[in-house]
Amino acid sequence: MTGQINRSNLRPVFFIPSISLLASLGVFSSSLEAQAHHPFGGQTPSNILEGFLSGLGHPVVGIDHLVFVIAIGLMAAILRQGLWAPLAFVTTALLGAGIHLQSWDLPAPEFFISASVFLMGGLLALKQSPHPWLASGLAGFAGLFHGYAYGEAIVGAEMTPLVSYLVGFSVIQLVIAALAYRCGRALNSASSEQSTLPLRFAGFAIAGMGLAFLSTVLLG
Repeated sequence: MTGQINRSNLRPVFFIPSISLLASLGVFSSSLEAQAHHPFGGQTPSNILEGFLSGLGHPVVGIDHLVFVIAIGLMAAILRQGLWAPLAFVTTALLGAGIHLQSWDLPAPEFFISASVFLMGGLLALKQSPHPWLASGLAGFAGLFHGYAYGEAIVGAEMTPLVSYLVGFSVIQLVIAALAYRCGRALNSASSEQSTLPLRFAGFAIAGMGLAFLSTVLLG
């Protein structure tokens, strides 16, 4: 009937402005100081609750981390066996945090974090979906550097808040990736020709944010 509204056609309409807003926030936040990545202002968690809350907050207040987790969740939605990507990321993020806690150095972590946002957004923007192992490999490699950055907030903590911190940032990343995955799957349930457009647009927006992060790292 003429008066009926096709809900599947409305999904991109509401999704695209949301992604545009996310991109604007990313450009704005790229100018913030690194201290914004620490939920407790750089103070080391001293108990199990503080450790867990800090772990929950770090991937959220750090917009570069948040955008990458959203990107791999959306990527998982368009790939066969795509859930390996967020799982690889969370696993290697734990390893990266362990590297930091062992006082080992990774080269240029902020550069690689920003580059990972740009590259994952670029892969998501492609008309042809990338190979699942390419996406998972990038997610796993990026996880080392994201996790290394996460480790900064917990250096010097006792074992109990340290473990709860690791649990917290693993849980929140899996939850965010799962929500992004569900969003992507919902969009893909629309017509096969048009359903890829919102996710590709999201990829372009995410790649643009990664470029903004990179410019901040390179230009200071």
